[in-house]
Amino acid sequence: MSALLERTQEAMDDPEVGVVVYTGAGDRAFCAGGDLSGSFVDDPIGLHSGRGDLPRLFKTMMRGGKPTVARVNGHALAGGFGLAVACDITICVDDAKLGTTEIKVGMWPMMISAVLSRVMPRKAVLEMMMTGRVITPEEAQRLGAVSRVVPRADLDRVVDEVVDALLTNSPTVLMMGKDSFHAMADASLDVAFDRLQGGLTEIASTEDAREGVTAFIEKRDPEWRNR
Repeated sequence: MSALLERTQEAMDDPEVGVVVYTGAGDRAFCAGGDLSGSFVDDPIGLHSGRGDLPRLFKTMMRGGKPTVARVNGHALAGGFGLAVACDITICVDDAKLGTTEIKVGMWPMMISAVLSRVMPRKAVLEMMMTGRVITPEEAQRLGAVSRVVPRADLDRVVDEVVDALLTNSPTVLMMGKDSFHAMADASLDVAFDRLQGGLTEIASTEDAREGVTAFIEKRDPEWRNR
């Protein structure tokens, strides 16, 4: 988790990076969750601080200003399921197994609860957490955890298409829009509307917004200045 957090921050800080894509090695698993060996329960207090790297990772993904894509090339379980869902766009192969299986080993999916409960129906998430039931990508998509389900042979093509589509848009507007989207998640309706009204004014004040509107009127592709 520490290494993933570090690499994510590097990508967010790198002006040459437009989109961050997460995937697993090989073709069996995207991520099977935390390693239960290596003092996971033998030294719970000693590992407490390090466990904070997972929520720090999620906050960096959400607030880092760049789109994140999960290329779910296999099973995504426990914390790995949370990582996949935390991405802005989650593209999953149709033969993967997904779920919060921590209860099966006497644990509970603590940190990922904050992510899952914001994008999936609370009753459905709680049932998964309490039973450890594994679900299909199709069910995960119906519940809002997955953006697209594709055959394995189409995974790279679809991911490339999504990344290319993101890269054609203004990085500045993507950053500001994504920040506004997450900022309203826990706000009341009135506060959300106020924030979004101010956010629209801020975006309309950018050079990229003026360029985008001008390009639309002139029937040409915009030339983003990232300002």
